[in-house]
Amino acid sequence: MTTTAKIVSVKGREVLDSRGRPTVECELEWSDGNGERSGTVRAMVPSGKSTGGAEAKELRDGDPARYGGMGCLKAAANISGDLGKALIGMNPADQRAIDDKLLSMDTSPGKDKALIGANAVLALSMACCRAGAEALGVPLCRHINGLARTAVGGGEVKMCLPVPCLNVINGGVHAGNALAFQEFFLIPSGASSFAEAMRLGAETYAKLKKVIEAKYGKRDTGVGDEGGFAPNISSPEEGMSLLMEAIEGAGHGGKIELGSDPAASEFYSKEKGAYDLGFKCEEPNVKTAQEMVALYQRICGTFPMALLEDPFDEEDFESHAELTKVVGESVEIVGDDLYCTNVGRVNKGLEAKATNAMLLKVNQIGTVSESLDAWALCRKSGWGVFVSHRSGETEDSFIADLVVGIGAGHIKSGAPCRSERLSKYNQLLRIEEEVKGLPYAGKLFRTPWKL
Repeated sequence: MTTTAKIVSVKGREVLDSRGRPTVECELEWSDGNGERSGTVRAMVPSGKSTGGAEAKELRDGDPARYGGMGCLKAAANISGDLGKALIGMNPADQRAIDDKLLSMDTSPGKDKALIGANAVLALSMACCRAGAEALGVPLCRHINGLARTAVGGGEVKMCLPVPCLNVINGGVHAGNALAFQEFFLIPSGASSFAEAMRLGAETYAKLKKVIEAKYGKRDTGVGDEGGFAPNISSPEEGMSLLMEAIEGAGHGGKIELGSDPAASEFYSKEKGAYDLGFKCEEPNVKTAQEMVALYQRICGTFPMALLEDPFDEEDFESHAELTKVVGESVEIVGDDLYCTNVGRVNKGLEAKATNAMLLKVNQIGTVSESLDAWALCRKSGWGVFVSHRSGETEDSFIADLVVGIGAGHIKSGAPCRSERLSKYNQLLRIEEEVKGLPYAGKLFRTPWKL
């Protein structure tokens, strides 16, 4: 399908994310040129807290008198100004041309979008993608599927409904408890549909709240940035045991696997060259990389683990490779801070056989096309791709259509709680209803092309 639609106007504005911090929104008008069809779309950009050093750089105002320096008026002005004006008259369905134009305006020395703002660039890229789908008259996931087929070099890219990986226990820099690991997931891969997966996850989440209240008291059932609980625990085994108790108590044993994002860069000590599981405590609990491999092996042997994300520091390719070698056949080892959705870093990971999967966060790299390039490299290499939200989120549901369009097989968007998380899950429920015939990835979430 083709369209002669053109971008008519672009406006940027400062809005707030789920932490009450500023972010940017792009509002874009398109028209077919003869007045018969037109539309207005919006796109909002999330922001991370636990971020990789190689991520594309947001533009913040730096004015301490306003939002503690975190304002986004400069980024919003860039959307309304030079960046947006450069896109006027372009076809919103031509995603690659739009993203190439935006990238050509990146004059930052490290080509990390620091001067123009990765947040400004991404807002424009996502808005154009949404406008392109409208102009073509197709659902956003189908438009993205077409872009994915081109990115991978032609041929079919099977769309599917993803397995939701629900972050229901928080630690690390996302919580005030002593737990070093940042996230613990429920992975309902044994469900028969996405809707059933959400039901299993939501019922287990409700049961988990009761389990935590009975063990630690009502105070520990408050939720964090991503909707997960932060009970007063200190070891990953305690977190896994709580999840297993909730799964069994909810009657879903055998249908839900477990996963975790240790976000190990946050507790890696460069001075000691080791990992401190007590980094939030008075007493350190330092482990070498080899001891961490042994810890992960023990966890994977004790619990029904399906996924580990960022188990080592973002520059520790060697330890990632060692863990992948010993547990990678049964467990997906995902690189997040390790790769930052960056083709160059993924290539390094492929050479080192560091992991068997990549986390995809569109705001880590800054454009839809660059995200698709990283996905395509993984797909060609037989790696899994795990689509993710950020801890500072918005009500924008773009990644729900993205995960379906590229057939990635699994997504994390927090717990089944908080509207900025549920906006993605609810959009997936709509897609399941409206786009007929899409299979649920289920146990094949690592290799959805085999569906």
